[in-house]
Order: sequence, then structure tokens, then C-alpha cells
Amino acid sequence: MEKYEINKYLESFNDKIKELKEAINYDSLLNDVKDLEEKTSSPDIWNDKKNAEVLFSKLNDLKDILNTYNDIYNKVNDLSDLISLSQTDSSFDELIEEEINDINSNLSSFEIKTLLNQKYDDSNCIIELHPGQGGTEALDWTDMLFRMYKFYASNHNLKLKIINYEAGDVVGIKSITFMLSGKYAYGLLKGERGVHRLVRISPFDSNKRRHTTFTSVMVSPVIENDTDIIIKDEDIRIDTFMSSGAGGQGVNTTYSAVRVTHIPTGIMVTCQNERSQIKNKEEALSVLKSRLLEIKLSEQNDELNSIKGVQGQIGFGSQIRSYVFTPYTMVKDHRTNFETSQIDDVMNGKLDDFIDSYLKMKAREENEKKNN
Repeated sequence: MEKYEINKYLESFNDKIKELKEAINYDSLLNDVKDLEEKTSSPDIWNDKKNAEVLFSKLNDLKDILNTYNDIYNKVNDLSDLISLSQTDSSFDELIEEEINDINSNLSSFEIKTLLNQKYDDSNCIIELHPGQGGTEALDWTDMLFRMYKFYASNHNLKLKIINYEAGDVVGIKSITFMLSGKYAYGLLKGERGVHRLVRISPFDSNKRRHTTFTSVMVSPVIENDTDIIIKDEDIRIDTFMSSGAGGQGVNTTYSAVRVTHIPTGIMVTCQNERSQIKNKEEALSVLKSRLLEIKLSEQNDELNSIKGVQGQIGFGSQIRSYVFTPYTMVKDHRTNFETSQIDDVMNGKLDDFIDSYLKMKAREENEKKNN
């Protein structure tokens, strides 16, 4: 590794250390650890076992973040010393390269810990895609987005399971609901929620005109603890009908498909991919719980209106991201202003830069709230 490359790495590491210190709100973190240590050292701590377990768990999590940051900080300082020594002794070069690889790996892992630290971030997630304005073009765009998320799931070792699928009359997808299972699935993909806009020459237009079309993406965490959301029997209506989805021979000859309507909110969830009505009902209720939890979380963050906007208007002015195929190629996130011209890479599931920029933006907003 050339000297200029090594110095570039060191400069990059120092910049990331500064960003991470801000992201974890280091001084506030120290105070939180000190406060929790005082509480957990109280002789009365185990009088309330449940509360004690919560406090110790939180303390351990904060200490883990603090210790990991300090460890990386010290490694970067040690690397700086090694680089200085290598100016007169080239025998340090191999050790420097090993340290650079180690720091790179540690930084990547730590960034996930710092950016994905909300309650449900490590949960599985349910994603729903619904076409908006654009007719056949919108159905095809929905299919393209589903393909994009399939590639992303494959690239990140996330397991994909289709819960409900409604094909378009000619091409594309009318509606699809699927689950992604794996570590941090919800935390990574929660920023995908919103309207996604496509601009291209439509292959369905004989006059080869440029079309703009939209698809909404809804992302909800899968609830592992049933006490998080309670659904009362009197608050739901359950309808059954013949399935039109995939599910093997005989799936569309019985009333196995289930539609659950949550009366207070008007949310409807359909599941028809399982052959059993009972299983479809269980899947539908699971999706409904996730949807209700997402609304609850959004209310807590004063974002309920934005979610309703996604559901109510899937069209101009409501998009979070634009994918432009013509007259130039560009994908741009309108919340973070991150953009790239590598549209083929994005459509093949390379969403990491968009996800990282969104998570960093949310982390900055959280820190600003704490400091105000």
C-alpha cells in the first residue's frame, strides 16, 4: 500500500471518528452511563426485578457503544503512531495494512450499532407496494421495485417471503405484501417508506413519450412481543373469498383468502398465499399488527400526517425518491439530497448509500432534538 493511500485512510478514519462521536452524542452518553451506574448500584435495585433488568440491559448496551467507540478511537491513534514510525522503518508497513483492514471492519460494524439503535430496528419487516398514478406503467414500476428489493435482500442475506400478491391484468403488480427476515431488516429499510417516482420512456407507449409514474412503499416492523399492539375482536371485520394468488393446486377452489379490516383506522390487509384459511388469517393479523405499530411509532415522532399522505396520495409532489431513466440517468433521494447516476446498480439492489445517508440524517435530527 502506497504512503499516500495510507494517509488517505488515516484522514478518512479521523473524519469518521468525529462523525461517530457526534452520532452517539458522546458527552451525553457518558452522563447516561454514570446515571445508570448510580441507579443500578442502589441496594434497593432488586426490589423491582423487572425494572432492574431493564436498567441493567440499558446500561450494558450504552457501555458497549462507549467501549467500542473508545476502542476504535485508540486504534486510530495507534495507527497514526505506526505511520510515523514507518517513515524511518518500512518493517511496519505490513502491520499498518492489517490495522487499516481491522479498523475498516470495526467502523462498519459500529456504524450499524450507532445508526440502528431504535427499539424495533433489529426486527424483521413487512413491506407493501401499491401502484399509484400511471396505469400500466405504474404496475410495471411496482414490479421493478419489488425486483430491486429482492436483489437487496439477497445481497444482505435477508429471507424474503411473499404474504400477498396480486398480479396486473397484463403486466406488473397491482399489490404485493412481503416479509424480509434477518438482523436489522426493519432498521435498514424503514427509510424506504414513502412514494417512489419513475421517469422514463414508457415501453407501453407506441409514441415513445416520456412518462412519470409512482408507487408507494410501506415498511412496518414485525412484532415479536404481542403485548405491543392489542387488537380487539370488535375492532376488526374478517371476510373470506376465493384466492387468486399463487399457492399450489386447489388454492383458488376454496374460500381460503382472508381480508381483515381494522374498523377504527380503516386499514385493510389481505392474505391469500397460504392454502389454509387459518394460516392466511394469522398472516393477515400479523401484518395488521405491524401496520398499527408503524402508525403508533409515527405518531410518537409527529409523522402521522406524512404516513397518511403516502396512503392517500401516490402522485406528484409526494415522492421521497426519484428514479430518472431519461433524458439522463439519476436516482435522487429528496429528503437527504443524496443522488447517483448509477441507476442500474440501484435497480439491482445497491441501496446502501441511500440507506446510510437516511440513517445519518435521522441521527443528526435526534441529536438536535436532544441538544435543544
